[in-house]
Amino acid sequence: MKNLISHQLVNYLEDRGVQHLFGLCGHTNIAVLTALEGSSIKFVNTRHEQIAAHIADGYARAKKETAVVLSHLGPGLTNAATGVANAALDSIPMVVIAGDVPSHYYGKHPHQEVNLHADAAQYEIYRPFVKRAWRVDRPDLFPQILEKAFQLAESGRPGPVLVSVPMDIFSMEIDTALFEKVKKHTRKLHKPSIDDETATKIVEKLLAAKDPVIYVGGGIMLADAAAELKKLADHLSIPVAYSLMGKGAISEDHPFALGMTGFWGTKFINDTTRNADLILALGTRFAEADASSWEEEYTFDIPKTKLIHIDIDPNEIGRNYPAEMGVVADLKQALIVINRIAKQLLPNGRQNEALKQKIAANREQFVRGNEEHANSNAFPMTPQRILKDVRDVLPRDAFITTDVGWNKNGVGQQFPVYEPGTVLTPGGLATMGFGAPAALGAKIAQPNRVVISLVGDGGFGQNPAVLATAAEENIPVIWVIMNNYAFGTIAGLQKAHYGTTLGTLFQRDGAPYSPDYAAIARAYGIEGVKIQSADEFKTALEQAIASNKPCVIDVQMQNIPTPTAGHWNIMDIYSPNKKVHHVAVEA
Repeated sequence: MKNLISHQLVNYLEDRGVQHLFGLCGHTNIAVLTALEGSSIKFVNTRHEQIAAHIADGYARAKKETAVVLSHLGPGLTNAATGVANAALDSIPMVVIAGDVPSHYYGKHPHQEVNLHADAAQYEIYRPFVKRAWRVDRPDLFPQILEKAFQLAESGRPGPVLVSVPMDIFSMEIDTALFEKVKKHTRKLHKPSIDDETATKIVEKLLAAKDPVIYVGGGIMLADAAAELKKLADHLSIPVAYSLMGKGAISEDHPFALGMTGFWGTKFINDTTRNADLILALGTRFAEADASSWEEEYTFDIPKTKLIHIDIDPNEIGRNYPAEMGVVADLKQALIVINRIAKQLLPNGRQNEALKQKIAANREQFVRGNEEHANSNAFPMTPQRILKDVRDVLPRDAFITTDVGWNKNGVGQQFPVYEPGTVLTPGGLATMGFGAPAALGAKIAQPNRVVISLVGDGGFGQNPAVLATAAEENIPVIWVIMNNYAFGTIAGLQKAHYGTTLGTLFQRDGAPYSPDYAAIARAYGIEGVKIQSADEFKTALEQAIASNKPCVIDVQMQNIPTPTAGHWNIMDIYSPNKKVHHVAVEA
């Protein structure tokens, strides 16, 4: 029996349990869109392919499933590239299915083809950042390629893959037996663990250490291993520090939660990791900002501090620091074994009340030091007050998405996160424009959870067309636009080091300028609130949550830098030997 590939593709996705498809139409993919009519799969229509990719990214993180993007060729694929690259650097599983030029026109440079160096080579655009890019050259091979694509996206270190399909192949017929055959393949691979001998060595080293620290990255969330992490920290009374991507791996009111390291880490946290005699690193790549540019006097002093590094990706072990022990394993499976061995070797665990008290005292001191800004009634509002009011209003299990700037750096440093996987931030690529659409993906994935996007005016201005999708689909996300009339973080850098703000402030005829984002929201057909005083903000946010409707809250914010005791080597590039960071800039 034969059937159109477009229809068999939709049936295949349904069989895999795919519930949503994110994308934008084009003449190369409308055969697939037509096949979706009557399908259980919901097509989420967007106004820009970057938005589609970021929505899919947020969806995959919140639902813990592979997201699927449908793209057009040429400009559609290049528009989506930033969002797909962001997902790649943060290890988010995604399958991008893109229409391509008709196979019978290879070499003729048909409409919208990118072929300056090779014919029918648009898939090569994605090679630097996807796990693999396929071009489907024969219709009968499409089922195999699709099955391989999902398996690769989900296995090992997760990430995006691309399947580029000539548009004529979507409209060809093949025997349904070809798709039926691949459906019999397992949909879940058993993940690698560690043996008892390796686990025993790890536990013995942890027990012998005087000042051990567990350091975690986003790999904990990808492996769904937060519960196993907490069990180990509790049983052996070991403090847990984290990277930006590891934030939320352990609840920030846990007695052994230290906080985020690196440039936006506090001195206490950085000193604790730098002075540790042993670090057990779990699912982290020791990124530059998290590791203070790898300079030993700030955050990590490895190899003076011994390192045990466990990661699913062997390429990350030893990349930035030499490991005394390097272990390739799935973190959840590895921690299950480590916890079992820890229980055998030390049945009653061990206590460290002094360390608990020390961490609690530092946490209290940090909150006290932030109180003046966090309780300020000034308007424009202080960013600390915005974050405090948001945290006061939100349920513990609410999702927060950030963009870049104060909302990302300040959230990492100051905003308590209590449930694993509930803060979605662009880590590796640090993409401006991520937060607003990612929030839509999180809400689609978890419709019963509150979702707030904290985003700067620069970031929101990148992709305001998210509001069209929110309106059409009635997706009740709340966007809090922390509006400082500037690319504020960069303005603070440029002013501090070069004494100018050229290209970083938003101005019109020499005066500060910003669109009225609340009015723009209303023009799209959703709620929009423009805050006029600090006291209005919390009430407006409470009302937005209660309404269960999409809403934009535009709040003017002071353009002051995120405070930091940490280090980032870019400062030394700008101003050698001067120890200059950021300054406040009045927009």
